[in-house]
Parts: sequence; C-alpha cells; structure tokens
Amino acid sequence: MTEPKEELQRIARLVEANRERMEALEAQLRRLESVKMEQVNALKALESIPGEGSKGAMVPLGAGVQIITDIPADYGAVVDIGSGIQAEKTRAEASEILSKRNQELSDLTERMKTEFDQLESNTMQLANEFNEKMAKIEESSESTPPTQTDTQENPPLRKPRRRRGTELTLDD
Repeated sequence: MTEPKEELQRIARLVEANRERMEALEAQLRRLESVKMEQVNALKALESIPGEGSKGAMVPLGAGVQIITDIPADYGAVVDIGSGIQAEKTRAEASEILSKRNQELSDLTERMKTEFDQLESNTMQLANEFNEKMAKIEESSESTPPTQTDTQENPPLRKPRRRRGTELTLDD
C-alpha cells in the first residue's frame, strides 16, 4: 500500500513544481510584455519626430513631467547598448536597434509561451494520472470491507474521565 501512496506523492510534487514553474513563466512574460511596450512607445516617439527637427517639442521625463525643447534636424539619440553603457546614435540607428530588440523580445516571448503550453499540458496529464490512481486506491479500499476480527481486536480505548470534585487540592 505504501508504493501507490509514494507514487501519488511523487506525482503531486511534480504537479506542484510544474505549477510553480508556470507561475514564474507568467511573471516573466508580464515583465517582457512591459519592456516590449516601453520599447514600442520609444520607437513610435522616435519615428514621430520629423526629419527636419521640431521646435517646442515636449519630451517626457517621467512621472507625468515633460520638458519643452527644440529638436535639431541632425539630432541623435542616446541608446543603452547593454550593461548600462549608453551611446549616441543617429535616429536611423536608434530605430534599428529598437526594432531589433522588439523582434528579439517577440521571439523570446513566443518561445516562453510554447514552453508554458507544454508545461501546462504536462501538468494536466499528471493531474489526470493522479486522479486515476487516487480513484483506483479508493476503489480498492472500498472493495475490501473491514473484517469483524479487526474491530474486536482493537476496540476504541477511552480515557478514564475525571470526576469533578473527587481530586484533592492544596486546601484539603
């Protein structure tokens, strides 16, 4: 009887590990989508600036604050090129970098979604297997009724009850 229980425990641990992994993947996917949206917005803002520049453009600083500035025709953009290193690039180079990053993020997101779907399918199979084995164990325990000798050999033991007022106290 311990072997089926151990198997059930193993399956339950696998299901729980898969669910934790799925939760971690969901959190990573949310973060990636957030980064991707930020980059899409930056790319749109960069491409919305006319080639001849702009006078009195409002550049967001964050927290709802914008600065009004003039953007020259030959303006550049400062782009994070990795490891916190930033470099000044032309508008075309900055757009290309952002587009490439967005494509990489899309590819990564698709791979993670595929992994999530496989993990979810595997978890469902394990859960079904667990339920089937549990049903078999319950069937086998129901099909073997307890014998009368078992109930007679192990009668429920009752603790003797204390009667109120029959014990000696320090006052006696």
